[in-house]
Amino acid sequence: MSRSNEHIEKPQTAIKPPNPRLKSWKSVFNKLKKNKSAVVGGVLIILLIIIALVGPYLTPYDPLYDQDVTNKLATPSSDHWFGTDNFGRDIFSRVIQGTGLTLMIGFFSILLGATIGIFLGIIAGYYGKRTDSIIMRIMDVLLAFPSILLALTIVTVLGGSMFNVIIAVAISSIPIFARIVRGSTLSVKKLEYIDAMRALGASDSRIIFKHILPNITSPIIVQATLSIATAILSASGLSFLGLGAQPPTPEWGAMLSDGRNYLYNAPHVALFPGLAIVVAVLAFNLLGDGLRDAFDPKTRE
Repeated sequence: MSRSNEHIEKPQTAIKPPNPRLKSWKSVFNKLKKNKSAVVGGVLIILLIIIALVGPYLTPYDPLYDQDVTNKLATPSSDHWFGTDNFGRDIFSRVIQGTGLTLMIGFFSILLGATIGIFLGIIAGYYGKRTDSIIMRIMDVLLAFPSILLALTIVTVLGGSMFNVIIAVAISSIPIFARIVRGSTLSVKKLEYIDAMRALGASDSRIIFKHILPNITSPIIVQATLSIATAILSASGLSFLGLGAQPPTPEWGAMLSDGRNYLYNAPHVALFPGLAIVVAVLAFNLLGDGLRDAFDPKTRE
């Protein structure tokens, strides 16, 4: 009997190669961890999100209806950590409640603006020619206006409310994302593997959503993070002018507007909402700058 079968080697289990995209994200995360400013920004953002989710259930006073008219414009104390406003409402409770409102405006406005801007940018960059010209000329018209002025115009037409503020800030952010995505799309669509996909008969939608969009996420993430900071400033500015959140909504910009009348005799009324805006904007700017450095292939780990 032949013994040739006795030494047959067992088939080896195929080793799955590492996912290059996963490896790239790990590299970005490692770079981000080494950037102290980005870490500070990320920690602040996490704290703000926790405050927005949990804070309203832990506030010592109702931010809307608990009024102590005998204790108006009281300075910070053990009973009222941030003092009281001109209606005797606890400023600390109102600042905590306003965290969720401010973050909601920032996140949702940029989510809406980025979604529309990404779609228009990819369509313009991928198809080019007349489609590109029409879309980008519209974006140029929108970019001709300062973002806060454009948002102010839109809210003036639509009317003052938080929903209209989100719409206004979203529209003002569309051109920025459209231009960034268009430029990235123009670079990626010239690569050889895109030509190979076309030769294999892949549809335009498959090429766009499966091969182009995943490879241009880096600048989108960076711009989205920085744009949230701008959105918070714009929304607060509109509320400061009385075109955003309406009383008695505890929105930081509206609270800052109420406090401007008491800067001399009760500066704490405007101080703490103003500090809250500064911390939120600073946090997103620090994280955005860190993400920009982390996604840069020229930087070393």
